Amino acid sequence: MVGTISITHQASSVFASLPSIQRQKRGNGLCNKVRKQRAVSMSLGNQKNQNAEVARLYLGFDFGTSGARFAIIDKDGAIQAEAKREYPLYMNGESHDWVRSWKETLFSLLEDVPIDIRKHVVSISIDGTSATTIIVDSYTGEPLWRPFLYNESCSDALPMVKSFAPPNHTVCTGSSTLCKLVSWWNHVGSDKKPALLLHQADWLLWLLHGKLGVTDYNNALKVGYDPEMDSYPSWLISQPYYHLLPSVLAPGTPIARLKEEIGNKYGFQKSCVVCTGTTDSIAAFLAARATQPGKAVTSLGSTLAIKLLSNTRIEDSRFGVYSHRLDDKWLVGGASNTGGAILRQLFTDDQLEKLSEQINPSQPSLLDYYPLPKAGERFPVADPNLAPRIHPRPENDVEYLHGILESIARIEAKAYELLKELGATQVEEVFTAGGGARNEKWIKIRERVLGLPVSRANQTEAAYGAALLAKKGDQQNIFS
Repeated sequence: MVGTISITHQASSVFASLPSIQRQKRGNGLCNKVRKQRAVSMSLGNQKNQNAEVARLYLGFDFGTSGARFAIIDKDGAIQAEAKREYPLYMNGESHDWVRSWKETLFSLLEDVPIDIRKHVVSISIDGTSATTIIVDSYTGEPLWRPFLYNESCSDALPMVKSFAPPNHTVCTGSSTLCKLVSWWNHVGSDKKPALLLHQADWLLWLLHGKLGVTDYNNALKVGYDPEMDSYPSWLISQPYYHLLPSVLAPGTPIARLKEEIGNKYGFQKSCVVCTGTTDSIAAFLAARATQPGKAVTSLGSTLAIKLLSNTRIEDSRFGVYSHRLDDKWLVGGASNTGGAILRQLFTDDQLEKLSEQINPSQPSLLDYYPLPKAGERFPVADPNLAPRIHPRPENDVEYLHGILESIARIEAKAYELLKELGATQVEEVFTAGGGARNEKWIKIRERVLGLPVSRANQTEAAYGAALLAKKGDQQNIFS
């Protein structure tokens, strides 16, 4: 790497650390515009042998819950540039104007791509939060309703969805995309304009390519799309709102070239293509490069989420378990409510770091907890009333943290065992992502409890996974 840009905008303060030669090469607007508080970090890679071979670069965007980032990689997967931004806060009445925030962030990040790199970008892809749903005008693409966010439950539509969907199907939960569509359909009643359903990633990609009504089979799963049959099922086709559903392609499939006006404005090449995306969790799994059945990724963020690459597909809405298609394999996943959220209720970040250093990870803890931030668990225990169990608390904080970390590891082990019982390929190796991946003592505890190799994934950012999808799209580009 030839250098690093680290830039933080907070009110009127601006900090930049960068060799002077690179300051001349930065993209527009990195330092000369101070907006609402945001953080931008960027790394620039060194392009070699440019006289012998024209560099082909791949741009991936990740739109998460609180901000977005991009990663640009070369044909070998080396990161050439990356940056991130927090979403600006806009209000529409009393609610957050998410659509405006996402749109502004997308084009701000395009400005953040270094000018001398833009001309080498040949394909683009975007991931977004799963089940974040936007109903748009089928002619203009403009939203007809505020977006339904990933964690929003439309329980009012659940009885109707359960009346026609198969038992325990992925859509049979209030936060599914289908429940959000049905809730909107029932609320709007007869006052319906020509409309289309898009997911967050679909709409952002549309801003770049201009072809309305296209999604990928990962995002479409929670609206009822059957990735095994590669079609919408008959029980969904028979519904009166079926015509709102987008056409479905594989993730990383070229849709169209980047809009000419966008290419001209930002300096991207005319032949740059925009490809279908995926969900943020799938992109994060792709980033870990866990490509063989039996390989898994545990994300230790606010919650504990696991993804296992399996030869067989399993679905069970009781536990929130469902399978995404990954080419000819299945990515089986579930999420527990344990994780970083309860850790932060019990300890400060400084305590977590200092106390962890004193833990002996080879020594089992005899303390038995079920750490939850509040009552309710879904996976691997399906009990909406399950109470947190974080007592008794010993006087020694090191002993207490050891017990909490080991108890979370036991929940993780039980989760992988449940996936096996439901029919998934047995886990053989676990890669770790999220904030918890930085805790080496916890990794050793988990390795002992799971009885498996556990390591930190080399790449954990979903933007990197989206860039890999863009690379895949370039390999099947019919527009060049």
